[in-house]
Amino acid sequence: MSGRDLFCQPRRFRHGAALTLVFAGVLAAGAATGTLPEADRNTASDAARAAAPATGRAGREVARAAAEAMADGKSPVEAAERAVSRSGDRWAAVYSEDEYADLEDALDGRYTGIGLSARRERGGAIEVTKVRSGSPAAEAGIRAGDRLRSVDGERVDGRPVTEVVALLRGDATDAPAGTTVRLGLERGTHAWSETVRRARLSTQPVTVRRLADGADVVKVTSFTKGVGDQVRAAVRDTPSAAGVVLDLRGNSGGLVTEAVIAASAFLDGGLVATYDVDGEQRALQADRGGDTTTPLVALVDGGTMSAAELLTGALQDRGRAVVVGSRTFGKGSVQMPSRLPGGSVAELTVGHYRTPSGRGVDGTGITPDLEIDPDRPAAVERAAAVLDGLGR
Repeated sequence: MSGRDLFCQPRRFRHGAALTLVFAGVLAAGAATGTLPEADRNTASDAARAAAPATGRAGREVARAAAEAMADGKSPVEAAERAVSRSGDRWAAVYSEDEYADLEDALDGRYTGIGLSARRERGGAIEVTKVRSGSPAAEAGIRAGDRLRSVDGERVDGRPVTEVVALLRGDATDAPAGTTVRLGLERGTHAWSETVRRARLSTQPVTVRRLADGADVVKVTSFTKGVGDQVRAAVRDTPSAAGVVLDLRGNSGGLVTEAVIAASAFLDGGLVATYDVDGEQRALQADRGGDTTTPLVALVDGGTMSAAELLTGALQDRGRAVVVGSRTFGKGSVQMPSRLPGGSVAELTVGHYRTPSGRGVDGTGITPDLEIDPDRPAAVERAAAVLDGLGR
């Protein structure tokens, strides 16, 4: 985690673990998936919506394995997981029908939780970094800076943040809104226990704050549904001469179409990325009419991945932004969901995307124009200082 709030780890083949690890971060910041939307199948632009029947060689093989397992009276999900595991597809995942519905909710920016963000400190303690206004956590009096020591009696010191979030959400038991979770908390020398009732919440993936010099910091934590338009609205409200710091640190991806819409806020049409689906090349284009004059700096780190890397690469290649921070994660693969017999869904890699200049991202990431330590408290101020050199 390196102190970053809920950076989602790569998927695991086991379907339940995959959903927990990939979408646990929605408690704080939104979903992470790196899935290509279904625009290629003329469906809604949100990626997980209405998965199509299995296509491509890998999809057909997984579907066949699932069908054979059903004929033998076995679980099609388990058969699909075995087939996916044998394929060597690092980013593939298999979901039951209910898990896939949860995935769709996450991509729509909805989740069940208590409304707090957390990080693991160097010593292993879990610190609350943010409490959402009006959330169950806020109503219980929990504040940023409190330490979370236990969840339903289980000690959490030293555990990965994703596991702690899974406990808070009740992922292991599919706990719905209205169920309770008992927290052990500390504030200074005061220790106490608090029982909090989970609620249905929506994410806040885009936040804007204005610096003293007038520049806006637009923080985007994930590319869930509607984020692209939120970024465009934020840019419209920025004084044109002040500049924008686009903070993509810890953004583990989401809906590719939303990243393209966000790119359209800063570009006047043109290429955002190319990608291939089973060997067929396709292109993602920005809308015309974006702001091409406001100074722009993109701030990235090792937690910037997938759709966030696609956006970063486009802005860098098109000469629209100076990228500062550290090398990004390096996930440039394209997944598409395929419906399997029995209602489960396999998300399989069908190709890779490239930046406008033809750079591959998978395994290499995006190298910043200016390397700085993105974890330092002054990272945003360093990024803003770069705006001064862009003529604002």
